[in-house]
Amino acid sequence: MIHLGATVTSEGIRFAAWSSSARRLWVSIFDDSGTHEVERPELKPEGEGVHALFVSGLASDTRYGFRADGDYAPESGLWFDPDKLLSDPYAVEIDRPYQYHWRLAAKRSEGVDTAPLMPKTIARPLPKPLASKPPLFQPGGLIYELNVRSFTKLHPDVPEAQRGTVAALAHPAIIEHLKRLGVSAVELMPVTASIDERHLPPLGLSNVWGYNPVTFMTLDPRLAPGGLMELRDTVAALREAGMGTILDLVFNHTGESDRLGPTLSLRGLDAQAYYKHLPDGRLANDTGTGNAVACDHPVVREMVLDTLRHFVRFAGVDGFRFDLAPVLGRVDGAFDPDAPLLQAIAGDPLLADRVLIAEPWDVGPGGYQLGNFRPPYLEWNDRYRDDVRRFWRGDAGAISALATRLAGSSDVFGREGQPVSRSVNFIAAHDGMTLADLVAYEEKHNAANGEQNRDGHDDNLSWNNGVEGETDDATVAKARFNDQCALLATLFASRGTIMLTAGDEFGRTQQGNNNAYAQDNAITWLDWAGRDEALECYASALSAMRRAFPALSDTHFLTGESSYASAIPDVEWLTETGAPLGEAEWNDPGRHRFVMMLGDSRDGRLAVMVNGDRRQCVFTLPARDGFEWRPAIETQPVDLARPLPGRGVYFMIERRVKTRARKGS
Repeated sequence: MIHLGATVTSEGIRFAAWSSSARRLWVSIFDDSGTHEVERPELKPEGEGVHALFVSGLASDTRYGFRADGDYAPESGLWFDPDKLLSDPYAVEIDRPYQYHWRLAAKRSEGVDTAPLMPKTIARPLPKPLASKPPLFQPGGLIYELNVRSFTKLHPDVPEAQRGTVAALAHPAIIEHLKRLGVSAVELMPVTASIDERHLPPLGLSNVWGYNPVTFMTLDPRLAPGGLMELRDTVAALREAGMGTILDLVFNHTGESDRLGPTLSLRGLDAQAYYKHLPDGRLANDTGTGNAVACDHPVVREMVLDTLRHFVRFAGVDGFRFDLAPVLGRVDGAFDPDAPLLQAIAGDPLLADRVLIAEPWDVGPGGYQLGNFRPPYLEWNDRYRDDVRRFWRGDAGAISALATRLAGSSDVFGREGQPVSRSVNFIAAHDGMTLADLVAYEEKHNAANGEQNRDGHDDNLSWNNGVEGETDDATVAKARFNDQCALLATLFASRGTIMLTAGDEFGRTQQGNNNAYAQDNAITWLDWAGRDEALECYASALSAMRRAFPALSDTHFLTGESSYASAIPDVEWLTETGAPLGEAEWNDPGRHRFVMMLGDSRDGRLAVMVNGDRRQCVFTLPARDGFEWRPAIETQPVDLARPLPGRGVYFMIERRVKTRARKGS
């Protein structure tokens, strides 16, 4: 096995980097401050592209970077320039964040030494590997997507110095909130070190989402100032509280961008190998960011695997979400669900039991791949998102699509006879409008991003309840609250894995901005002081109901038939009168009401009554001898003898009537 990066021993440090086309490589050693280069020994070729050198006398905490020389011909994918200090692709820790500067993209002929502009890699021995433990998260659970910085930046109970960091997630107030919401796993948006896109600094903006990494193992010192141990301790604290941790990782591109971008690491070491190129030598742009990582290259494949193993072995994470995942499966320009990297991840002894989630689209050829990944990969389901939004917006003929999404999207994930859904159901995510903004804005409002409102999706399937944006109108505010409740109830009533983005449980807003990646300010910082506590209480009640009725989190597809464990069908689809939905009702474009009746092994049923109409309606549920219908949520006192309010999802649970024993018996 080839060990790349810096290996610290008691006698010194071994440095190793890979390049198939560099003629010479050096390691630049810096003083303790990282400002002065004190030594630049040359690495020696060891075969198969590996260049390495053991430097005796060096100790832990040594700061360093690589330099490489070879041909310089960007039009052919060659960017060698020994004046560019390069981050180690296997770096685990750096001494400061990346900051964009135009000199990082200077041409070789301009002779600009970038060492003063670059963070230095810190060489340290890794901690003792953790004992292997199975993931806590299981498909069907609740994933809570959060941005580490924005999540606690304004939290009043978290110490100010800790706000916006990974460590803040272990604060008792945060853990209590997550437990009250019934979170199965937190999904951390990228915590690896990233760099701003070059157009942001002149606008006074910075990338708060973090989807612009330089290397893949390095934690961002702004988010994890305590390095790997901070992540490890936080994962342990969350696990102790019963929650897993999923890392959102970006292997599809890097912050080195297009041919005008900075040279920071992979580009300077071997751009031809690390990045995909078109036949004419130009960088491929399957990601829309200017480059695409060559995940079909054996060295890149091993680097990705090493990264995943690293976070399991040393941080104990439950699994990973893969941004723009088709890049990981694109071989010779086409997506292959059996691509070597995808198979290697799923079959790796250390990774095989981890949670693996694909974002199944990118902008490359054949980039939309929803439903085409193999088990065990779960997939973000944008068809669920869109169909749920269409129904609650009031679109005609939407009940059939909504029912399919509630039931696990068998049309997408039931291909080739697959018995279980791999859908990750979500209505809102970090990318796009928040849940509250979906019902308050018909159009995006992205002027703050500095692109004249051109960025972000134009069709959000949103509505504003009569007024665009903020309003003091109590009637509009009530309608928006009810719509948010309906959306949340739909999510928690959906079969399979569900995902909620942090703050949507209490009405977070981004003021209509549907692409707030560059808003490191109050637009994205969660307003804990101003949260809607009534909405938050309802979300917690929905989660408790979901946990109490296992059929909701079951990932098996529904059949409409009874099973050996139950005498009642696993699902019945009914009209509001209690009659079965027939073909005419399913295809009625004016129908906005139906009931999903789920059975479970205890011979009880859960009635999910969906009313997408503004008008009140009496729902009639079929009765059975020895059973009675009760409200499934205490804060939603449903009375079947009265009309239910319009626009909402209502829950009743069927339980056996308890009979009193007769005296003297």
